[in-house]
Amino acid sequence: MDIQPITTTQQYRVGRPWLLSSHGTETNQTITLDTTKFAENTHWVRGIKTVEAHFKSGLPLARNTASGLYEPYDPTATDGHEVLAGFLDTETAFGVGATHIGAALRIHGHIAPGKLPVAFDPAAVKKTTASVTYAA
Repeated sequence: MDIQPITTTQQYRVGRPWLLSSHGTETNQTITLDTTKFAENTHWVRGIKTVEAHFKSGLPLARNTASGLYEPYDPTATDGHEVLAGFLDTETAFGVGATHIGAALRIHGHIAPGKLPVAFDPAAVKKTTASVTYAA
């Protein structure tokens, strides 16, 4: 048997069109995402290798009060993730199958909701711990 290492290169197009300024970058918080709560192709996409993936930047996130982990914001929920905590600051790589990964949460800044990677209506936000301003 011949065992040879395989090297691949993958480039992400890091862009945050939803972020209108760098204001608030210094206030990002380190969080842990519960990857089991996110949907492939909606919240994250696979890389070149099927075991590599990354979350899309700009995802609205909330903290589940029972688990303490972060998951997609849902204004109709009742377990804590109806409270908008902020937005995933940048693309975040992870190995498919991982259940918890670290990430950066943007809790302050200027956001263009129409450019987020998922549908988001600021008018539907009833509870939030984030301090964000929405603009076009």
